Amino acid sequence: MKADPVTAPRILVLASGSGTNLQALIDASRERDFPGKIVAVGCNRPKAFALERAAQANIDTFTVDHTRYGSREEFDGALMAEIRRRNPDLIVLAGFMRILTRDFVQALRGTLLNVHPSLLPKYTGLNTHQRALEAGDKVHGVSIHFVTEELDGGPVIAQAEVTVAPDDTPETLAEKVQQREHVLYPIVVRWFCEGRIQLGSDYVVFDGQPLNGPMVLPDDGPEASAE
Repeated sequence: MKADPVTAPRILVLASGSGTNLQALIDASRERDFPGKIVAVGCNRPKAFALERAAQANIDTFTVDHTRYGSREEFDGALMAEIRRRNPDLIVLAGFMRILTRDFVQALRGTLLNVHPSLLPKYTGLNTHQRALEAGDKVHGVSIHFVTEELDGGPVIAQAEVTVAPDDTPETLAEKVQQREHVLYPIVVRWFCEGRIQLGSDYVVFDGQPLNGPMVLPDDGPEASAE
C-alpha cells in the first residue's frame, strides 16, 4: 500500500551532477509500498542534470551555487536555510560533491545519509576505483553510511560488493559499482523511512539493536543481510 503523502517521511536529496542515484530513488519511490516521499532536490551546480530529473518527476528543486559564497560556512548557512524551509526527515547525499562543515553535520545528526564508492573504511576520499585496482583487490564495492564530522567516517549501514575482474579499468569498475549503488541506496532509504535504522552514539541501530557490522549485499545479491 502506498504511504500516505501527508504522514510519510519527507526525503530531501542533494546532488551535484547527473543524478543517477537520484533517479534510482525516484524510481523506487514510485513503488506502491515505498514508505517515504521525495519532497525536494537541491544542487550546488545550477546546470546539474539532477535538477532536470527532479523536474521531470514533478519534485520541488532548489539551487545553492557554491561559487557565490566566500566560505564553506556561508554556503552551508544558505543550504541549511533551504533545507529548513522544506522540513525533511531524511537528507540523502547522492553524489553531492561538497564537504560539509562540522556545525552543519551536527545540526542534522542522524538524518544525513551518504553513498561512497568503496568498501569503507578502505579508500576514503577520491579515486577509489584506481586505488582498489592498484592494491590488487579482488572485491570492491559501495558503502552507505550516516554522515558525521569525519569525512567518509560515519557508521556504515550497508555495503554492496562487486567482483574485480582481471581486465577491469577504473572506468569499468566505476560502472559496476554504480549499478550496485542504484540497488543498495533505495534499500537503505526504505529502512530509514520504516524506522528500522537510527544513528547511535557512534554505531548503527538496526531493528532496535546495535549493528556489529554493515549489512552486506553480495555481488549480484538481491537483498542485504547482516554479516
